[in-house]
Amino acid sequence: MSAVEGPLAGRVALITGAARGQGRAHAVRLAADGADIIAIDICAPVHDTITYPAATAEDLAETVRAVEATGRKVLAREVDIRDLAALEQVVADGVEQFGRLDILVANAGVLSWGRLWEMSEDQWSAVIDVNLNGTWKTIRAVVPAMIEAGNGGSIIVVSSSAGLKATPGNGHYAASKHGLTALTNGLALEAGEYGIRVNSIHPYSIDTPMIERDAMMEIFAKHPSYLHSFAPMPLHRVDSGGKKGLQEFMTAEEVADVVAWLAGDGSATLSGSQIAVDRGVMKY
Repeated sequence: MSAVEGPLAGRVALITGAARGQGRAHAVRLAADGADIIAIDICAPVHDTITYPAATAEDLAETVRAVEATGRKVLAREVDIRDLAALEQVVADGVEQFGRLDILVANAGVLSWGRLWEMSEDQWSAVIDVNLNGTWKTIRAVVPAMIEAGNGGSIIVVSSSAGLKATPGNGHYAASKHGLTALTNGLALEAGEYGIRVNSIHPYSIDTPMIERDAMMEIFAKHPSYLHSFAPMPLHRVDSGGKKGLQEFMTAEEVADVVAWLAGDGSATLSGSQIAVDRGVMKY
């Protein structure tokens, strides 16, 4: 397919956790809007306390195929965002190949379940190290290259509704995502002088492999009072025929629509903002 033009034509986006789920959706959507893509994912188990199946090399290869089907170029690497040296290398390789770096979607993250005083130190550390420390390392690797390119840019940090409110049963995840909110706001102030905008998105209940229905239901069964923090979506989907239906989970593609807007010039006045992508759940 020949390369497409679009609102992001000529730009380059780096996306973490790109092998599947939200990461793949973001990569494909930004490519469809004209951006070349640097797609990274660990493609391996993160830690034995993270119990849902890990992304694979074949998952990342499928992302590559989907990006290339839009006509855009893609550099894909198996990289652990906990490894700063590996991140710096893929950024350097991406800039060498594409000549610039304009967009970062810091998407990679993990989730597990348990009460704060009952989880192991390893369970706590695995989530904090990937979600918070790994995102900082990604920023540490990317921002100097964006400044050097001199084109400004947009950084989208994928937090969670848990980054704005308490979520019992996964307090370590909420702590990491609240940390991303602070990271976003601080970076927006620091990077603004270089024309780099930084915003966070806060999705709720996205249908990806991270949703462990059995583990989630198990903790709710033990502690039913926790359910009040996980409200149903008040805004129902209405299809093209006007039929309304309950939507239990949102799709990754719906979140990618918001990411694409934040990556482009239409959101040029936004920096240091927290965007709730939740169909109104946070208003409960």
